[in-house]
Amino acid sequence: MARTKAVLGSGARLADYLSASLLARVVPPQVVHEVLDAHGCNSKRVRSFPAVAGVYYVMALSLYPEAAYEEVFAVVAQGLAWASGSAEPAGVAKSSISELRTRISYAPLAELVQRCCTPMALSTTQPEAFYAGLRVVAMDGSCFELADEPGNVAEFGRPGSRTGVAAYPQAQCAVLVECATHAILGANLGPYRAGEWEVCEPLLARLRPDMLCLADRGFRGYKHWKAAAATGAQLLWRCANNRQLPVLKVLSDGSYLSTIHPSDVKRAEAREQAITVRVIEYALPGALPLEGGSEAGATAQPRYRLMTTLLDETVAPALELAGLYQQRWEVEGVFDELKTHLLKSRRVLRSKTPHLVRQEFYGWVLAHYAVRWLLHEGAQRRGVADRSLSFSSHVQLLRRAQPRSGAFPPRAAKTAGALVQ
Repeated sequence: MARTKAVLGSGARLADYLSASLLARVVPPQVVHEVLDAHGCNSKRVRSFPAVAGVYYVMALSLYPEAAYEEVFAVVAQGLAWASGSAEPAGVAKSSISELRTRISYAPLAELVQRCCTPMALSTTQPEAFYAGLRVVAMDGSCFELADEPGNVAEFGRPGSRTGVAAYPQAQCAVLVECATHAILGANLGPYRAGEWEVCEPLLARLRPDMLCLADRGFRGYKHWKAAAATGAQLLWRCANNRQLPVLKVLSDGSYLSTIHPSDVKRAEAREQAITVRVIEYALPGALPLEGGSEAGATAQPRYRLMTTLLDETVAPALELAGLYQQRWEVEGVFDELKTHLLKSRRVLRSKTPHLVRQEFYGWVLAHYAVRWLLHEGAQRRGVADRSLSFSSHVQLLRRAQPRSGAFPPRAAKTAGALVQ
């Protein structure tokens, strides 16, 4: 059966043009130019579809997952022209879009995530984003379906199922999130069957000494702990209840000091390389529902065991850390925002080649950050917590149908030029 070509709807939508302007505000054009120049893929001359517009186009793909590529380009191009005062651009063919996306590849988008996705919360206005002077962040991973193309299958893999293999290949992603604002501070994409630590390890470069990093029990090894602690950030990670952690000293709040050591060296070397940790064990009063994310409605385990680098129980009491750890589920909320609200398609990343899958992924992260930035600005002006504002309703607001924008025409350009100056 032939597919009906998806469109954005009849008429131009003012909110669509404003969406493009928002992306340009959060990811400034001058920064995009710098990154494209550094990677040698910027446009050498004025074009109807310059490389800088292609970057914003990739970001906007996640706002319009149901629409054809040409339709997405049309609203992005006019929105950027409106913002810069340039002449309204002509349409471009799908082949031109694909050629430019291939030329840009994914490295510039990945660098833009590093440069533009910075912490939002301020200690003066959002004290709930910090604990003991440390910014609370969390690290976790999830999987996403991809277009069923040979290159994607070879690069990322396909999970098994009861009938043999799944219908679509999948990629595994990891993100580092500021818990209070849901702002993604770092992201990485890897094969479906890659180890969780393999995909998350690159995110360690985003940790800072003024952060407290929460993580689940997927990171259980000595080397994992040592590498993360070497960043200078403080750690609060869950660990398995059956892990051997000898009690060296019981502290006044019921937690205790222990050591972890490498398992692939001789006993004497292991003792020399041992790292002191603090262990917190606590029980929940019954099976309670987990908070937020795709696991909402599941039942929590009655017993938890945490390890932390915060060794002083007077500075960080065990009960406070146990309550704080529940913010780790904020990462699940971010995945829920990405999958359910920002991208409303079954095949979350629709690009057909591995390089473009990665490009779309980083554009997707940048678009999420832009919406979160907008929410953060609104929350600050109203004096409320970021969590009190709905992510999904603001995405819908950005994409809401509006009358044709004839009453709000772009300013007449002095000369025909690029979409973004």
